[in-house]
Amino acid sequence: MNNKPLLGTAMMAETEFVSAVLPLLENNEIDILEWSFDTFYHADEPKWLSGLLDFYSENNRLIGHGVYYSLFDAKWTDRQEHWIEKLKSETKKRNYNHITEHFGFMNTENFHQGIPLPVPLHSKILQLGKDRLLRLQDALEIPIGIENLAFSFSADDVKEQGEFLEKLIEDIDGFLILDLHNLYCQAVNFNIDILELVAMYPLEKVREIHLSGGSWENSSYTEEKRIRRDTHDDSIPREILEVLPKVLSVCHQLEYIIIERLGHTLTEKSDTTNFLNDFKKVRQIVNASEVNSFLKKNWKKKNQITGKPLEDLLLYEDQTKLTKLLFDSVNPEIIKNYHFNYFEIEKWDLEMIDTASKIIKKWNPY
Repeated sequence: MNNKPLLGTAMMAETEFVSAVLPLLENNEIDILEWSFDTFYHADEPKWLSGLLDFYSENNRLIGHGVYYSLFDAKWTDRQEHWIEKLKSETKKRNYNHITEHFGFMNTENFHQGIPLPVPLHSKILQLGKDRLLRLQDALEIPIGIENLAFSFSADDVKEQGEFLEKLIEDIDGFLILDLHNLYCQAVNFNIDILELVAMYPLEKVREIHLSGGSWENSSYTEEKRIRRDTHDDSIPREILEVLPKVLSVCHQLEYIIIERLGHTLTEKSDTTNFLNDFKKVRQIVNASEVNSFLKKNWKKKNQITGKPLEDLLLYEDQTKLTKLLFDSVNPEIIKNYHFNYFEIEKWDLEMIDTASKIIKKWNPY
């Protein structure tokens, strides 16, 4: 019996994406579909999209990926309440095998755009994250997973993220998405071997792997250096495909592999060709791997009493101050002179502060 991990894609609603994946759908090559349900919280799904998602749901081949919960927002607001209520409705409408979210926080005005920013491993911040996860788990009867970040301000943040994630999910018996392109970004930006980073994560908790491509941005501080960005707009890097067999061999709970690509980036025929080639290459790697079966673990929801949501006004002060400084494009060298309660800003790389500022300005221009 072949129980290799199921291979699929993150579903996008753009016409270009649908055209690109149509051959895969017609040939029944997409084993599993991942849907970012909250991208349509304020829009109506086209009938064809609803039908496709329903089909995968009815066949137990649908997983959900949240984008906008913002796990480490230090203040609990009506936005989070509303998000969870919408998720309850979505999981009653469709059968999701599990739900996942991102590590980090996004507290800009346009919180639904940009990237999640990291938080340090501090006992109070950890408890805040656990509280947010418990609230999410209380709303659902299926497992919840968290995805590692592509962006960090310092090498210390990079190296402690695996430990942070392991502690974060333990109370809900959660799992991890190991996004290899996110790790690739961290490895390149901080000059760390990617397999060294992989080994820092609790691999027995990895249930899903993400694969994608990204882009390069010239550093404002080091002439010869380029910053790797997780923009989901290009082919999967060769370096990731080369380490994938090794990663597969050490993730014994792995069930799903998802290839991500933003729908509006498949505008040229060459883009579609490269996307389909990536899918074929990953399929070949999976088929050739020695992972013939995953040791699927029985999951049972734990009863938790959550009480009133935790809040941390000092962390909220840090998040608000940092976001404003980045949005106002304050010089990174000046930002490093500001006082923060939790953020160890003296350890941050100037070029990563600069990169965060550019990203926030891009997605929040007004």
